[in-house]
Amino acid sequence: MDNALVIGGTRFIGRHLVSDLLDNDYDVTIFNRGNHDNPFSDDPRVQHIQGDRTDDEALRTAKLTVEPDAVFDCVAYKPGEVATAVDIFADVDAYVYISSGAAYGVEEVPKREGVTTLCECTDEQATDDSHDSYGPRKAEGDRVVFEAASRGINAMSVRPCIVYGPHDYTERLDYWIDRVLNYDRIVVPGDGTNIWHRAYVEDVASAMRVVAEEGEAGEAYNVGDRRLVTLEEMVDVIADAVGTDVEVVHAGERELAASGLSPDDFILYRDYPHVLSTEKLARLGWESTPVDEAMRRSVESHRESDRDGSEHDPGRDAEERVLSILDTL
Repeated sequence: MDNALVIGGTRFIGRHLVSDLLDNDYDVTIFNRGNHDNPFSDDPRVQHIQGDRTDDEALRTAKLTVEPDAVFDCVAYKPGEVATAVDIFADVDAYVYISSGAAYGVEEVPKREGVTTLCECTDEQATDDSHDSYGPRKAEGDRVVFEAASRGINAMSVRPCIVYGPHDYTERLDYWIDRVLNYDRIVVPGDGTNIWHRAYVEDVASAMRVVAEEGEAGEAYNVGDRRLVTLEEMVDVIADAVGTDVEVVHAGERELAASGLSPDDFILYRDYPHVLSTEKLARLGWESTPVDEAMRRSVESHRESDRDGSEHDPGRDAEERVLSILDTL
């Protein structure tokens, strides 16, 4: 395979995917609406076709124009979109759909492909745009991929957990980087040992390519850092990348509540561990970036951007009240 069509391709995962494909000698075309700045607009190696992925004719035109060997679907958020895509691209060598670790419907440690139950998805959820239906929609997209493979279509999916790294418009990690850059004492909810598996974005990009090249039709592959870190360890890794020392201060529900906060007010906190097995993907030859290096690159990107994660900020005044309470105990 050497000719790739990326549906999306300019914001976060898709942007890194395009770079990874170029680094591996693919001819790349991106297909999107053009609503966001195109970081590859001056790169003659990347062609751009403007169109809406919900427009079936536009997708067919892109397919006929590019004649891709591999299609990477970065912006399929509803199962109907996946169903259309697998039919339009039924004869390509690989169709890779970005699903999500949120597709799993039960809490297990770790969550394994083909073992852990997926979310159910009602007809109403399948066409809904809410956050609550995100996991069910992604799970139903997986089932569309599995059914397509049963018809001989070379469709497969990847399931990343929380994705972080350069150009992350969600700014979830940026909140914690900003805290480490600006404060000596960092409030961490609970005892700091909670785990929400994360995946470095460049590794998600390489996983998509590896799955296209080496994966099996009808299979899903989890993507996540091969080394898991707790929330407190994540803060420590950020501090190391920044080159500073911070004091992590644990705050329980009672101390947080006294300042009008709860553990869930802190982004990337999750009460029950969310851990994905990545062994299946690793068997294809995929490797992950060491967490220390991934965080160093993420911190560099943060410093070069205007991202501060402020939309996730529980309020430093409230945190200071929590610190004052804890200092008196």
